[in-house]
Amino acid sequence: MTANPTSAAPEAASRLQHYPITFFATTMGLGGYTLALRAATTPFGFAPWVWLVALAVTALVLVLVALGYLAKAIVHPDAVRAEWKHPVRLAFFPTVSISVLILATAALPLFPVAALWLWGIGTIMQTVLAIAVISGWISSRAFQQAHLNPAWFIPAVGNVIVPLAGAQMGYVEISYLFFSAGLIFWVILLTLVFNRLVFHDPLPARLQPTLVIMIAPPAVASVAWLRMTGQMDAFSHLLMSFGFVFAALVAVQLPRILRLPFALSFWALSFPVAALTISSLVHFEATGTRGYLWVGGALLIGLSVLILGLLGRTLLAMLRGEICQPE
Repeated sequence: MTANPTSAAPEAASRLQHYPITFFATTMGLGGYTLALRAATTPFGFAPWVWLVALAVTALVLVLVALGYLAKAIVHPDAVRAEWKHPVRLAFFPTVSISVLILATAALPLFPVAALWLWGIGTIMQTVLAIAVISGWISSRAFQQAHLNPAWFIPAVGNVIVPLAGAQMGYVEISYLFFSAGLIFWVILLTLVFNRLVFHDPLPARLQPTLVIMIAPPAVASVAWLRMTGQMDAFSHLLMSFGFVFAALVAVQLPRILRLPFALSFWALSFPVAALTISSLVHFEATGTRGYLWVGGALLIGLSVLILGLLGRTLLAMLRGEICQPE
């Protein structure tokens, strides 16, 4: 029995129309895993090709995801505008710039020229998207308490990622600028998000995995601070410790979250775990404290299992046609 081409074309067009901006969360997760593997190469004696393969996969997936969303923007510009106006999906647009910045950071040791270009493009994109998203929050649009969720941390996370490569390339002042912006908005949003979680209705099932995002800002910031200052100090320790505090809070919620039906939002689990893994291994490198090494190793094992599970479940969902469907 052959497929009907007249029905296949409209179905493909409909799928493209519902191609979500949240797809870029996959490239954030894969990029974070690449950085975690790179951080683990020296302390665990991994062969360099391990993280290089991960880097190649991340770059390929980013290109494919970006091409898919570009096609949507060309064919269905109204659908992109609708996502931009969506009170929840608006916060996911900086995942585009964050993915580019992570790729630049991962490529820096071996491809410095390409990394510089990617970092510059990603930094400009992050500037535009962060200002646009935050301006959207405080404009004349009416947001309700139910719209607030941990995904709103994403623009703040993007700002503290800029220094990871920027400081190593000598752009220290720019790095401090983005670091300060990320830190202040993290503090502001942390207060707002906790108020929403404690005093208002529980998050919808699809957004429950975004709770893990709370780990990312302090974990990334601890590494960024170390890259900018070149030394381990009390502030870096505090930031990393904040990450572990939020990890403990989220760990209690994980059994309930993992029982929920799969959605692309589950990729929100990956980058924060990667960020905490990297922070642990970088702190081991700076202090020599073996406790950080064992914690980082345990997190890396868990992250590897998580990434494989997410990849498998995403491919299965794509084969079943469960993705790119109207919500």
